[in-house]
Amino acid sequence: QLQLVESGGGLVQPGGSLRLSCAASEFSLDYYTIGWFRQAPGKERELISYISNSDGSTYYADSVKGRFTISRDNAKTTIYLHMNSLKPEDTAVYYCAVGILMINPHALSEYNYWGQGTQVTVSS
Repeated sequence: QLQLVESGGGLVQPGGSLRLSCAASEFSLDYYTIGWFRQAPGKERELISYISNSDGSTYYADSVKGRFTISRDNAKTTIYLHMNSLKPEDTAVYYCAVGILMINPHALSEYNYWGQGTQVTVSS
């Protein structure tokens, strides 16, 4: 069964950067749509970015557009989320997820596998 492990979270000052990683066990991620989500305390989990398996296209939520970048490594086993110009409102637990046969990559329910999450805290 596919397992995902996120890493790279931590405490960073406003304006700083972090790179989150999502590593897959045993499977190449090249065949799947990969999404990055976040959930802040008291809020619903929200989609912030995905990379499509069909054409490699990417999506970013308005809240992170221009600051975050999603990418794959050449071996296609790790997905990254490069986060720049971080703000206190970016504080959340960040999750990666894999969708296999997706109609709507914006729908959380269509993602089949989830990582355990990594905490990102933006604070001075």
